[in-house]
Amino acid sequence: MQQKTFPIIIEKEEEGGYSVSNPALEGCYSQGETIEEALQNIREATLLCLEDEEAALQRREVTVQMVTV
Repeated sequence: MQQKTFPIIIEKEEEGGYSVSNPALEGCYSQGETIEEALQNIREATLLCLEDEEAALQRREVTVQMVTV
């Protein structure tokens, strides 16, 4: 798989730890007790989201047609 780079949003939680999200992939988020753990977890979540997205694209039927007017 080709490496991709994504912007990640990290938010410190009031009760402790960090929540992280990948805004480029809908529903892709995680958390961790430390920033390092949160970043590792969002890497794993991103890989899973990419796999899900690829599977969804493979199930879609898309064709291109030409229309002359």
